[in-house]
Amino acid sequence: MTVSGGPIFWILMALAVSAVVVFFERWFELRRAQIDWPDFIKGVVNVLESGNENEALAICDDTSAPVANVVATAIRHRKGSSRILREAVDAQGRAEVGRLERRLATLGIIGQIAPMLGLLGAIVGFIKVMLLVNSAEIIARADLVTASMEALVSAAVGLGVAIPVAVMYGSLRIRMDRFVGELEAAATDIVGYVSTNRGEVAK
Repeated sequence: MTVSGGPIFWILMALAVSAVVVFFERWFELRRAQIDWPDFIKGVVNVLESGNENEALAICDDTSAPVANVVATAIRHRKGSSRILREAVDAQGRAEVGRLERRLATLGIIGQIAPMLGLLGAIVGFIKVMLLVNSAEIIARADLVTASMEALVSAAVGLGVAIPVAVMYGSLRIRMDRFVGELEAAATDIVGYVSTNRGEVAK
């Protein structure tokens, strides 16, 4: 079967392997990025209220999570205006989301082009069948079977790659959307605390 798939088959196999690698790399990265942010912010706030700003920043630096980076940004910009504080936190949040979304689009692209590559392989296979039919009056059955199998295998593998890749992309997208919501909530929490602590209203 692998021999009958033609060159398109191997391209699809390479895309499938790449998709699996990207999926697990992004899945583990998202898992590491998620922490119990309400407890984390509560702990940082307790440290800040005791006047230990450097210790609060150290806690953020020691915590390998996007929420910690956003909280640290809010602490560092606490003396600026509400607008500057909010813009700094928003910029940091966008940077963290962009870092986590890196290579996520690769799955979406693979899911889109895999069935088209399968269709291309099917068309190439059937073109070979037609060329065989027109090339000689007597055609070996094996040649026709080989060309037909290349067409069918390419189409089947294209769909076989696209379907699980679409599932992988969708599952990561759901986790990513949930994470973005949590990050926005954490950013609002820490900006509200910093602004209120200095007698301002968070915007």
